[in-house]
Amino acid sequence: MSLDFQTLQSLRKNHPAWRLMTADSGPLVAAFLDFAFRKSNTRYLAQAELVSRLEDYLYALRQIEGEDAFPRTAENYLTDWAHNDRGWLRKFYPPNSDDAHFDLTPATEKALQWIDGLFERSFVGTQSRLFTALTLLREIAHGVEEDPAARISRLEEEQSRIAREIEDIRAGNIPTLDERSLREHFSNFSRTARELLSDFRAVEHNFRELDQNVREKIAGWSDEKSTLLHEVFGEQDVISESDEGRSFRAFWDFLMSPESQDELSELLDRVYELEALGELRHDKRLKRIHHDWMTAGEQTQRTVARLSQQLRRFLDEQAFFENKRIMQILDQIGQHGLVIRAGPPKGEFARIDGVRADIALPLERPLFSSDQEGVLNEGVDDDSPLEIDISALYNQVMVDRARLWGNITQELSRADQVSLDLVVERYPLQEGLAELVTYLALATESEYSVIDEQHRSLLLWTDSGGITRRARLPRVIFQRRGATDVVHE
Repeated sequence: MSLDFQTLQSLRKNHPAWRLMTADSGPLVAAFLDFAFRKSNTRYLAQAELVSRLEDYLYALRQIEGEDAFPRTAENYLTDWAHNDRGWLRKFYPPNSDDAHFDLTPATEKALQWIDGLFERSFVGTQSRLFTALTLLREIAHGVEEDPAARISRLEEEQSRIAREIEDIRAGNIPTLDERSLREHFSNFSRTARELLSDFRAVEHNFRELDQNVREKIAGWSDEKSTLLHEVFGEQDVISESDEGRSFRAFWDFLMSPESQDELSELLDRVYELEALGELRHDKRLKRIHHDWMTAGEQTQRTVARLSQQLRRFLDEQAFFENKRIMQILDQIGQHGLVIRAGPPKGEFARIDGVRADIALPLERPLFSSDQEGVLNEGVDDDSPLEIDISALYNQVMVDRARLWGNITQELSRADQVSLDLVVERYPLQEGLAELVTYLALATESEYSVIDEQHRSLLLWTDSGGITRRARLPRVIFQRRGATDVVHE
């Protein structure tokens, strides 16, 4: 992301971390929140406990800065820090509890981490960080290698290196880390372990934002509920299947393994026995950092489960109110029915169109049958001098009813009703009067057509001889199934 002026100007006004760094009370806020939460790796505190700690903290500062310093009460300070205009603390009520609790926000964690980076470290461990970077690059490059020969070659090189190291150890050459390397590796571990605790707050914050967005979507939803449920659970799947979600799930599965817990405890005990670490061993809280990881991870898991339960209850309440409204409408219909039972309205007062099911059975359709053959007079004398015109035998007209009905259906796909005038205009008569008569036959056979005797239509066509023919007939209107009103122009 580029650091352009507009983006930085917006962050300066809206981001809680930036507001903390520029606030007049920033030193007090950062110092106390670091003391109350980060120093002891505490996830959240009850309001009474946090107020008591802040009062003691303010009393100690007033002894140094003067009685007029920080004139507000501890409770007022906490309320102000948790306000949306600040966003440095999150105030919430745990399940089955009437006491307010406070927790750091991810933005405050970022600000405190940035402040930590301002202090000069005793030394900068470039070697271990370089080795970490190279290890990550090797895992990336080898992890995407698909050539079997290349992967086998790399494993054989690793096997040869391990074999040489084993031989050196058997020969008495045992390399160990010096004191500088020990302190460097331990410092990197300490920083990474503490940053991992702050990541839990960010993950939990993302799930809470998801829950809020879903609730807002439910409150303003007006379409079908099935579509809403699909989007809601689809978003939950997106979060759980995202890189962040899968990474957290893999971390949690590893941490919950008894073998992993035993290994972490054993490694931390062995490391804290190294006298070469010196004053770095004074941070006893770091010795049980894996227990803090489990506590923070369990809190995140409980938050996710609680949000899912609240979402389910919210959807159930929505369905309850909808069903309650339906029952109220049905009760009102029943009450109105009782009122008019003695004197029902006369005439047609309600009409429902299209309630009859349209059933079309394929096997009921008749097979094609040609027209009956004409009867010939076989008694004609061959010696008769009369010349008989037999061309009529070859001029039999066959009108394709399926083609004509297809023309009508094609026009009905564009409108609810269509007149015969428009059909003939779009599809000129090919067989002349015979085809027009067939259209009329279709109109009389179909229950979805109307023959209007009050209005006349004039149809024109050109026969095979180039002569224009005219026919004046009642207006014929074909309708789509379900349409009941006929428009008379």
